[in-house]
Formats: sequence, structure tokens, C-alpha cells
Amino acid sequence: MFPLLAASSGFLFSLSETTWESRAILLILFSGSIFSWSVMITKFLEVREARRSGATFYRAYRDSGSILGIYEQRKKFEGTPLWYIYQACCKELIFQRGGGTADEHAQQLNTTSVSAIRSAMEREVGVRALKLENHMVLLAMAVSGAPFLGLLGTVWGVMETFSAVAQAGAADLRAMAPGVSAALLTTVVGLLVAIPSMFGYNFLVATIRQLTVEMDNFAAELAAAVEHQFLGSSK
Repeated sequence: MFPLLAASSGFLFSLSETTWESRAILLILFSGSIFSWSVMITKFLEVREARRSGATFYRAYRDSGSILGIYEQRKKFEGTPLWYIYQACCKELIFQRGGGTADEHAQQLNTTSVSAIRSAMEREVGVRALKLENHMVLLAMAVSGAPFLGLLGTVWGVMETFSAVAQAGAADLRAMAPGVSAALLTTVVGLLVAIPSMFGYNFLVATIRQLTVEMDNFAAELAAAVEHQFLGSSK
């Protein structure tokens, strides 16, 4: 308990000794921390919902027995990228078949129509991947920029401290220690911003990459099912 109190009092002492330049950098770092944590929490919830609802949708799709089964029942699975890819496939499939549904008398597809359906799904995969990666650049900036901002504040503070010592003409440890302590504070805060952002960024990048692979695999599975079921003798 006492070490924690000592650390807290040391932090407050260093903060009280900071210059206006250091306080401006601390304010920037504090704002960056708020943005990075808001992005991490939002993206964590988004990818968790994408994985949970994606598993639910995929089970429903496999249980439906046909490509257009879920689409014709007007079921919706908002929040999962797989649903939007499936929706894009069904819309293009119906368009290529002349507005028909699963009726066996509807127009069959040819290779050009299947290519159009593949393109529609690939576009949707790209859109969903970009949406998942949205705002990730803020985390990357926090990871790479926060330590350098903190270092800038430290170097600036140490420079001001030594300048004051040089003007005084005497090296007094009691006069130097508060300035050096305050200068080091910006580096500490910069690392406190960057380290959580680094772990969150790496986790989110790996999860988004996995979701993108799942989208690609699902689009390939849908394309193969379309060819098997709707590519008629006119190909």
C-alpha cells in the first residue's frame, strides 16, 4: 500500500513541476489515450459481435438446405459480415436469373453470370474488410507516436533544466531533481498510452485478419454452390 502511495505522490509532484510545454504534450497524450481506448473498446465489441452472429448465421445457412433459403424467408443477421456477403450473392443471383427465385423453371446461369456473382461477393468482402479496419489507424498512431511525444517532452524538459543550471552557474541537485523528474513524466505517460494500444492493436489485427479469411472462404463456398445448383446446360 505504501509503495503505491509513494508512487502516486511522486507522480503528482512531477506533474506539479512540469512546464507549459510538457503540460501541452501531456494533454495531447491524454487526448490520444481517450481516442485509443474508445477505438479499442468499440472494435472489440464489433469483432466479438461479428464472430458470434457469424457463427449463428452460418449454422442457419447450412440448415436452410438451399442458397436462397434464408434470403427468401427475409431473415436478417445484422452485425455479421457473412450476412452482407450472402445478401450480395442472392441479389446478384436473382438479377442474373431474370428476377426469378429458386423455381426450377427460372432462367439458368452461364459462366458470365457466375463471374458477375463472384465479383459482387468480392466487392462486398472488400467493403466489409475496410469497415472492420476502420479507425485502426488511430491505434497505430498511438502505438508509434505516443513514445516519441513522451520522449520529446523529456528531452525538452531536461534541456530547460540544464539551461537553468547553466544560467545559475552552479549545479545544485535539489534544483535539478524537480525539473528532471517532471521531464521524465512525459515519457512515462507516453509509454502508458502506447503499451495498451500495442496489445489492443495486435489482437485486433489478428482477429480482423481471421474474419477476412472467413469471409473469403465463405464467398468461395457460395460461388461453388451457385455453380453446382444454378449453372445449367447453357454454360
